[in-house]
Amino acid sequence: MKRISFALITLFSFYSLICHAQMALPNEEDVTLTTKEGSINGKLLIPNSEKSCPVVILIAGSGPTDMDGNSPVIKGKNNSLKYLAEGLAGYGIASLRFDKRGIASSAAAGKEESKLVFEDYVNDVIAWIDYLARDQRFSGISVAGHSEGSLIGMLACQSRPKVKGFVSLAGAGRPAYEILEEQVSSQPDMIKKEVASINASLRAGRQVGDISAYMQALFRPSVQPYLISWYKYNPQEVIASLKMPVLIIQGEKDIQVSVNDAELLKKARPDAELLLINTMNHVLKDCDTMDMQKQMVTYGDPALPVNAKLMSTLTTFVKGHR
Repeated sequence: MKRISFALITLFSFYSLICHAQMALPNEEDVTLTTKEGSINGKLLIPNSEKSCPVVILIAGSGPTDMDGNSPVIKGKNNSLKYLAEGLAGYGIASLRFDKRGIASSAAAGKEESKLVFEDYVNDVIAWIDYLARDQRFSGISVAGHSEGSLIGMLACQSRPKVKGFVSLAGAGRPAYEILEEQVSSQPDMIKKEVASINASLRAGRQVGDISAYMQALFRPSVQPYLISWYKYNPQEVIASLKMPVLIIQGEKDIQVSVNDAELLKKARPDAELLLINTMNHVLKDCDTMDMQKQMVTYGDPALPVNAKLMSTLTTFVKGHR
């Protein structure tokens, strides 16, 4: 009889633990931002255990990267932003992540390439900030932009002083044209001079009509309005203008954005907190190599979590500025 009673108590305790764990799971809500071009869709992850909590807007990087941090041009999924959202929820912090206009579930909100400008993405984030500001469940809003999303987030925060904190995750510290010219620095002089010449025109706001066939991917006429709008911004100047606390996080194993970029941002904003993570790469995962081919495995491996130091520092920052 005692053995039976003990077994029942153990079973009841186990059942209670399972029920508690299920109750503690975050609540995921589908959310939509209505624009004149179409709907921009996202997911709001809210900790069930919190009546009022801070919320973080997670902004994806360049290209067709979706709200989870994945891209159709890369085999497999890294789920970096999805894991960030889930990690934040575990610390009692809500998050909003979304598919950019024209991408994945927000494809209907896409614009013709020739009409898309950098400010479209910035204005979308501003609209998301206003959307969350109307929700009484949140004690404060922070913005975290990854890669190209860093500059987008900075610009959005300029006009929204109620944002409690800004986080740059692997964000560039130099204008886009400067990075592009660095990327072709190992190419023949003819290519380097052509890129510099095209960039000079675009920086002055002038489109270039005669583009070589081998330059079409970078400078095709339909993408030039976007480049002109993007080239206007120097991340160092933008981050220096922000009125809220700033956290800069950069992985030292990042093969896309350098530690120098993070240091330039820090120099422009001396009171910002700077975290360099020795083992972290561009998709926020741990790796031990700078070899591109070996690193690409981490870009498509959903079994790898995001870096633990990143997670703990981000949550501390957000809770400290709620």
